[in-house]
Amino acid sequence: MQIIVGTVGRPQGLRGQVTVRPRTDQIEARFAPGTELSADGRTLSVISHALVQGKLVVTFAGVGDRGAAEALRGTELWAEAGEDDLDEGEFHDASLIGLSVVTPEQQQVGTIVAVEHPPAQDLLVVRTPHGDRLVPFVAELVPEVDVDRGVAVIVPIPGLLSEVPDAD
Repeated sequence: MQIIVGTVGRPQGLRGQVTVRPRTDQIEARFAPGTELSADGRTLSVISHALVQGKLVVTFAGVGDRGAAEALRGTELWAEAGEDDLDEGEFHDASLIGLSVVTPEQQQVGTIVAVEHPPAQDLLVVRTPHGDRLVPFVAELVPEVDVDRGVAVIVPIPGLLSEVPDAD
């Protein structure tokens, strides 16, 4: 299974280095020298990486000047992932997408269609009859995820998965 590990940002310097917005918490392993990443149908081999003023800067083989680096801007970087990469209670986005969403009483309420990663916390995008809803991916609201059964249990607090009528 392929997982996204970063998105290429702007060039850094004149020798083909690029900034990368990491989308993994395993930066050392995912951007280690010799690591191969998939990017828009091609393979990029990491030569080196460093943190420069808090930004991840990566050098790829074959990207030797600012023009080549600029051509990579916005490119998503993908890597092979295995279940052994995960800690207890962690999931790859791809394994969550498509799961049925049920209440603790097993009532079907929707389907997970995406996972978003804003700075504060991860959000599940749940498609319901009332439209897409953002559900914080925290144990209080999502107490159970069973990938083998294809189910995620979500506690339906008022307004989370459906509209709440006005008190007027």
